[in-house]
Amino acid sequence: MTKQFNESLQHYKLPEFATDWGHIRRGIEKECLRVTPEGAISRNPHPAALGSALTNPYITTDFAEALLEFITPTYADIDECLGMLENIHRFSLQNLENDELLWVSSMPCPLSNEAVIRIAEYGSSNIGTMKNLYRRGLHHRYGSLMQTISGLHYNFSMPDSFWEPYQKICGDQQSLQDFRTDKYLHLIRNFHRYSWLLIYLFGASPAACKCFVQGREHSLQELDKGSLYLPYATCLRMGNLGYKSEAQKSLFVCYNELESYVDCLYKAMHTPYPEYEQIGTDPDGSYRQINPNLLQLENEFYSTIRPKRTVAAGERPLTALINRGIEYVEVRALDLNPYLPLGIDEEEVRFLDSFLLHCLLADSPECDQREYFEVASNLAATVENGRNPELQLTVESQAISLRDWASDILDKVEYASTLLDSNAGGSAYGDALRAQQAKVENSDLTPSGRMLIDMKENELSFFRFAMGRSMATRDFLKNDGLSAETRSAFEAASVVSLAKQKEIEAADTQSFDEFLREWNKS
Repeated sequence: MTKQFNESLQHYKLPEFATDWGHIRRGIEKECLRVTPEGAISRNPHPAALGSALTNPYITTDFAEALLEFITPTYADIDECLGMLENIHRFSLQNLENDELLWVSSMPCPLSNEAVIRIAEYGSSNIGTMKNLYRRGLHHRYGSLMQTISGLHYNFSMPDSFWEPYQKICGDQQSLQDFRTDKYLHLIRNFHRYSWLLIYLFGASPAACKCFVQGREHSLQELDKGSLYLPYATCLRMGNLGYKSEAQKSLFVCYNELESYVDCLYKAMHTPYPEYEQIGTDPDGSYRQINPNLLQLENEFYSTIRPKRTVAAGERPLTALINRGIEYVEVRALDLNPYLPLGIDEEEVRFLDSFLLHCLLADSPECDQREYFEVASNLAATVENGRNPELQLTVESQAISLRDWASDILDKVEYASTLLDSNAGGSAYGDALRAQQAKVENSDLTPSGRMLIDMKENELSFFRFAMGRSMATRDFLKNDGLSAETRSAFEAASVVSLAKQKEIEAADTQSFDEFLREWNKS
């Protein structure tokens, strides 16, 4: 290990890797649908026992009332992070009504009519009304069904103690805030170059119900009378049938400098888009979207990773980034793994830490428009054809096989896993890396490969497969695995969140029209 550790230091041009540098901060946000015992998207409101979706720090909703979002605080300890996520799951399941389940797949369950999807509601305050209006805008722009796709967001940051010594190693003379921001952009550029690898390794959406593509052009093949798929697909959630926007395809969002990133999104949020201008208003004159611009808000920009900064009440995310720099990155390319009770496990977390640390420490040239669209092409190819052993991707306009490139990247990520293992003791990071190398050698070991094998061998439709896994997960998590103290803490958080929502509503002094006009000016 000492030899490997020294080789890793040399690879990244580091004189040391201090013990506390491995205390990575991580948090997880997980989306999942509430469904009926029959497997239909719930039409019931957000359960009262889960508190206010506007203010509960652990349990909220995403696009729909039925689309729960679980949020952990940040932790330096992986077990604590996953333990918190498990506790949130258990508490939520124990408080669902009408024997509802949590849907374990990223792709939504069968749907007869989009109208049954109830858009998330956040109370009568101006900020709550705007959150609902933003989602109504998404409905009119993209359709509700697309917005019920679920995923995992992995929030990653290096410990504060890392940055000042690392800045000295790099010989950088700018402010510590600017240095940290530049290095997170450095990480993001590398992440984009290699993000197709995460799609291959962790993609778990190779199939969907036929209703998901009803009325839309697609290239999927019939798996059975109710399911469509592609033989080598990995992550349809990230493809043309998932979180994609034709309007956003023209955007070239550059991550070389924070200012250029912010400027690009700011311009998109203030440039009317003809198709969205046609959405208009409801017959009674009420709003259908926040504005008719290419992006209503920053969050409407679909990306596999985002630079993030904790915001103050009423503060715009881009303003926070400009004023205080990047605080952490949010990885958004991860499917829910239906074989795992939480959709993610320790092995995946450890690999993500090694992968992201490598992206931070390795060389990261500035990107240009050619590379930006090359990255998008590689991602699209992996989404639809990633497990095809003959698949070729492109690096600097030169063809390379996915398998060869994946092996090369993983060989380099091993330097990062070695640093983390030397830091923590043991071989857990290296073991996680080797599990991913096995997936490159045998694509049947990937979640997408396992799913299609299970569905074919057991003659399961996508619905039957996902429903079976959802029931198994419910049975595992709904047992009495919560301590009385933990249950009481969640109950208290729910009560406090409801009171906070009422306080916010009582504090409003503007009409919503005035509030929205001021928001759109900022």
